[in-house]
Amino acid sequence: MSAPETPPIPSAPMPVKRPAYEPAARLLRPTGYDPDMARPITTVAGAVLILLRVLAGILVLVALASGWDSLALDLELGADGSQLTPEIRRFTLVVVLIIGAIVLLADLLLAVFTLRGHNWSRVIVMIISVFSISTSFTAWWVQGQEITLDSTYLSLSLDILILLALSSRSAAAYARRKERR
Repeated sequence: MSAPETPPIPSAPMPVKRPAYEPAARLLRPTGYDPDMARPITTVAGAVLILLRVLAGILVLVALASGWDSLALDLELGADGSQLTPEIRRFTLVVVLIIGAIVLLADLLLAVFTLRGHNWSRVIVMIISVFSISTSFTAWWVQGQEITLDSTYLSLSLDILILLALSSRSAAAYARRKERR
């Protein structure tokens, strides 16, 4: 006695997948002129991630300001090992906070311009992200700097996600939607 044969299950059509490797000519093909293109989610996600990077920068500046005295006391200047005076410590903190605030303001403006669909701001943000990722890798490789949750993971993960979102085809097409070719 043999088991009855079951009828074959009809197979569904195979989904069409993009190839893992695409020729450069296809990737560099210009996008179409479409000034009324809807803003893609990748552009919105990229801008939100830039804003999160700004918030993370604010938290870093607040933490730096709150622990500045202990950090500055650890610094030694000069060959004689003299400590920084309180006036120089305060002045240095103010300079560091002003420079940090200017950088964060520039990042905030880049987020707004990227959300509005400017290609130059998208490219600048991606260059900054590549530089930041490369700096973290170089510090880990050369200096043996640990990548920890409280110091590097947040900024590194935000930079990677920003790079992924803004380098997508849809974000590039949206940023270049008004270019005639």
